[in-house]
Amino acid sequence: MKKHLLSLLFLFFFSCLFSQGFTVKKFTADITMNPDGWFDVVEYYDVEFTEYKHGLLRNIITKYNLDGESRKIYISDIKVPGHKFDIPPRFFVDLAGTLEIKIGDPDVTIIGPQHYEIRYRVKNAYLFNENQVMFYWNIKPDGWYADFENVEFNVTAPTGAKLSTENSFVYSGSYGRTDPSNSFELNYSNNTFSGKSLESSYFLGSDNITLLVKMPKEMITEVDYSPSGFIKYGWMWILGGFAFIFWSVWKKFGKDDKVIAVTSYYPPQGVDSAMAGYLINDREDASDLISLIPKWGQEGIIRVVEIPKKGIFSKSDTKIIQLKELPEDRPNYEKTIFWGLFSRSFSSEAEDGTELGSVLVSSLKDTFYTTMNAAKKELKAKAQVYYEPKSNKVMNRSYIFSGLGAIFISGIFLFVFGFLAAVVCGIFFLFLIFMSGYMKKKNSSGSEVLSEIKGFKQFVKLAETNRIRTLIESDPDYFEKTMSYALAFGLLKEWAGKFAALNIPPPEWYSSPNTAGIMSMNTFANSFSSSMSSTQSAMVSSPSSSGSGGGGSSGGGFGGGGGGSW
Repeated sequence: MKKHLLSLLFLFFFSCLFSQGFTVKKFTADITMNPDGWFDVVEYYDVEFTEYKHGLLRNIITKYNLDGESRKIYISDIKVPGHKFDIPPRFFVDLAGTLEIKIGDPDVTIIGPQHYEIRYRVKNAYLFNENQVMFYWNIKPDGWYADFENVEFNVTAPTGAKLSTENSFVYSGSYGRTDPSNSFELNYSNNTFSGKSLESSYFLGSDNITLLVKMPKEMITEVDYSPSGFIKYGWMWILGGFAFIFWSVWKKFGKDDKVIAVTSYYPPQGVDSAMAGYLINDREDASDLISLIPKWGQEGIIRVVEIPKKGIFSKSDTKIIQLKELPEDRPNYEKTIFWGLFSRSFSSEAEDGTELGSVLVSSLKDTFYTTMNAAKKELKAKAQVYYEPKSNKVMNRSYIFSGLGAIFISGIFLFVFGFLAAVVCGIFFLFLIFMSGYMKKKNSSGSEVLSEIKGFKQFVKLAETNRIRTLIESDPDYFEKTMSYALAFGLLKEWAGKFAALNIPPPEWYSSPNTAGIMSMNTFANSFSSSMSSTQSAMVSSPSSSGSGGGGSSGGGFGGGGGGSW
């Protein structure tokens, strides 16, 4: 009882903290779909102002990102019968990605009950795929600074649509909830879908109420709302000038001196596989850090066991077993990955007493990515000793200039040249931001190391069997000492294949019950490569929302935004 009382007090305090002196006593959304590709929205608000205010604010987000693709919706034909209202110029809406409808008179204050009716038309807000069209709209988004007591909605689809529990859904609550709402009494009748919140329901300002309706594709015409052409072409010459300036700066401060790859049978001394992978392409890739696993195996620090499927629908897994502690003299990025793995491991002890802990790769999914990102930053920081300090300063300035260009120059283009020019300009400067990461010029030490790395990579790719046989005779562990580099180069299977021809046994620190009989070097390479691919996927994966019911979620559609008072 005490716990519930504290929760209610917290919710009351939170509500008061963000409230703007009013409550929505009743809200109704009437939506009428048009087969020509748009729909009309009418919002009715019965509001109780507890403080003197001028009126209501209604914000509607117009720019969205759907699976990495930008989408803009268009709001037009805005009316607020019986009230004064203001909306910003289209330029500012395009720039901000939000439309604000400001209702009320700056010279008049009001208090007590008020009624508002907001009408507008929405274009480019249907989602199309091969077989169906989806209406996906937040009638009550999570950006409101007031609570809602009673909510109703009515959706009218084009004539001929059959709306039912199979294709029409409502979601409510915090952002991302995928279970259909149980806060509404719903009704379906031919081409209409309506709902009324239950008496026991109450919606916070931070809650979403989202409608999802799926229909056959032919019910709605798919309209291309993109601009029909250019208004002016001068912006293309301006971007061309910026591109020439950037290329000139990169040529002077970012382009590495030409290095000759001198064939080498061993990687550079003091450069591990992760660092070699970074220096060869100037990027901190996850695959560079994954290559440390066979290095630890060769050093006897870990053992890797592939775990077979336990059922028809299950997946194989990989178990990494800690046998020793990582030496203290290792670089930070190596420690971060190692301790990130085994700080979560369960303690156990093998029969020989050598097992210190272990971790299943599947347990890293959606959790290890923060550790991986931290290790990437540390790898990048450690690599800076191989680069020109002045080059790094130019790179940072390029980042700043490109970022400012993406914001301010794109805004100028929007005002002067139009929407399409602004979009292309934004993409251009985002590309410059990406390319600024290559504004890295190696110093003399870096060029020397790069020459050795390229030479060793060339040897891994083109080595002849007789040469490898000679190296093995003088160093029986040659394959295990070099396989981490081959993994970082993306050449592990090719490298292992050269040793298979010499009947060299695979490493003993890796085992897989999936291989029948004695494991050969080829079967090892295939099995280990697959295992490392799964490991990398698990280490870099981050959480994402999963769907149920209609495949939607609260707050997942268009119509984001909210409202308040002023």
